[in-house]
Amino acid sequence: MAGNEGTDAVILVGGKGTRLRPLTLSAPKPMLPTAGLPFLTHLLARIKAAGITHVVLGTSFKAEVFSEHFGDGSELGLEIEYVYESEPLGTGGGIRNVLPKLRADTVVVFNGDVLGGTDLREVLATHHTTGADVTLHLVRVSDPRAFGCVPTDGDGRVQAFLEKTQDPPTDQINAGCYVFRREYIEKIPEGRPVSVEREVFPALLAEGARVQAHVDSSYWRDMGTPEDFVRGSADLVRGIAPSPALPGQRGESLVHPGAGVAPGALLIGGTVVGRGAEIGAGARLDGAIVFDGAVVEAGATVERTIIGFGARIGPRALVRDGVIGDGAHVGARCELLRGARVWPGVVIPDGGIRFSTDV
Repeated sequence: MAGNEGTDAVILVGGKGTRLRPLTLSAPKPMLPTAGLPFLTHLLARIKAAGITHVVLGTSFKAEVFSEHFGDGSELGLEIEYVYESEPLGTGGGIRNVLPKLRADTVVVFNGDVLGGTDLREVLATHHTTGADVTLHLVRVSDPRAFGCVPTDGDGRVQAFLEKTQDPPTDQINAGCYVFRREYIEKIPEGRPVSVEREVFPALLAEGARVQAHVDSSYWRDMGTPEDFVRGSADLVRGIAPSPALPGQRGESLVHPGAGVAPGALLIGGTVVGRGAEIGAGARLDGAIVFDGAVVEAGATVERTIIGFGARIGPRALVRDGVIGDGAHVGARCELLRGARVWPGVVIPDGGIRFSTDV
């Protein structure tokens, strides 16, 4: 466990999470329940498992939610500090903004919305053994077209940073985890928005700094969209994605002890049922995330869908690939398909929205 006490961790959690609306209207994305825990808890557990104990969160949107939940970090065996960004500063500016709180010469930086399975000790080992100024964690993906690509040479040194392209020269993408020597954070311009991908890293290459890659094929998912959020949570429940915060048995569902599940309800596909939630008889949940206090009534079908706090799905309703906001009510026999989003508190009457002709 030990060995990285002289390393600081920085997590950038300032984003607004617009692609996950309406859920992020009430909570920042890294705090949304994921396999029964705030998403950020999984990353903090990985950091702790790597022997790093000092963590600085770069916050902006709904900043108070983080400190209210995690406090000083002592419950997780960590020391957590918070730095607030009054104006969005981008990835590079956000890193530079936390500099006054940093103590160590080695700093690991994380995007706060990535679910990963890499052993961070191995990334740090690559950084130290190669004498790198900055090390990037790169992950190999089957289809890199949706991401920026990062080609490397035979020694694993980064050659370039390429924007999204239809014909990528490599399957290696930026995994949103970087190790910096502190002096290179000090060089980032202060007090203005800066992108690490578009400004900081290309400048490092131009000046001849040693920018090293740690490449692997570990579990990795950007949790920015509802589809990815549902899949990431389900992968944690089923044991496909590792998390030190989830000891114990993995399976088709994870039901909080305070929830009620009626006989005959079917929970599969990595479904999560939160505290105080109620699932009715004969309901079928496949890859669903049911937040605390939500209700799915008898005979309803919920597939690959996030159901917000205190929302209600009526009897025999069908919700597929949707996002249901906090406190919303989907009436009996409604059909919501293909990415429907219901805003918080909205009430859809029984049979009010259908895709099929029968009622």
